Amino acid sequence: MSFLKRLFGQKSNTAKPVEERNMFNLQVNDIITYDLEDYKLVGKISYDDHGFKWHAYQLEGVSKTIWLSVEMDDELYLGIYEKVKMKLQEPIPNMIKFDGTTYHLDESGSARVTGIGRNQNINGMICEYYDYCDDEEEKFLSVEKWGSEIEASAGYAIEEYEIKIIASN
Repeated sequence: MSFLKRLFGQKSNTAKPVEERNMFNLQVNDIITYDLEDYKLVGKISYDDHGFKWHAYQLEGVSKTIWLSVEMDDELYLGIYEKVKMKLQEPIPNMIKFDGTTYHLDESGSARVTGIGRNQNINGMICEYYDYCDDEEEKFLSVEKWGSEIEASAGYAIEEYEIKIIASN
């Protein structure tokens, strides 16, 4: 071994190749471009309702945080959601009026969740969920009950081509 190799060490070529990303394998620190704004993926929640699975990715932008919902049910469904302030208590109603729109309960249930990144503290928890849509099925509300806390998010559907992914290492 030469003196320089001993002094500086040999360069290790163990860099792991970056896996091509899709809507189901996004990773913390990936950059997601949507609506001409870049967002850093800072967390992921995976839901499992008796074998039916979907994901919510927490995306942090310069001025706001949004959630990218990803679900495969015969076809790929994507949605963008933002948390909203809404006073809800149990029992969760079948109809909600919010921001001038009437939403009707579409489906509900409970799911075991796992989280990574900022959401790692929810691993193993059970989340009760209530999904609502308006009459035109263009606007959506997601209500989640985490223990005694109830959270609501308003959203809308998007197409896969509207998202650009820049993979991190």
